[in-house]
Amino acid sequence: MPTSARETGRARLDEISPELLARPDVAIARMFGSDGVSVRGKLFAFVANSGGLVVKLPEARIDELELDNMVMRGRPMREWAVVPFDDGVDRWREIADEAHAFVDSITP
Repeated sequence: MPTSARETGRARLDEISPELLARPDVAIARMFGSDGVSVRGKLFAFVANSGGLVVKLPEARIDELELDNMVMRGRPMREWAVVPFDDGVDRWREIADEAHAFVDSITP
């Protein structure tokens, strides 16, 4: 049974990962001390210490979705946003799909 927020978030990511991993060039990768999902080696989704899903999206889309930017060393990361755990599994799935499409489109 998950005991920390990160472990709880990781269990949810494990729930939505099979659909993502079935796509071409998608695999599990490690970044920022966390396992996540990547396309051709570029991470597009992982779980933060807070238990939220961190995704890579265009800056304008982050604003449209009304998500907060991930903050690293006190600085907001422009193309990284946090989807709170409380937003639910369906929203995680939808935004992870969008993050995959974005990173797939910009990764050679």
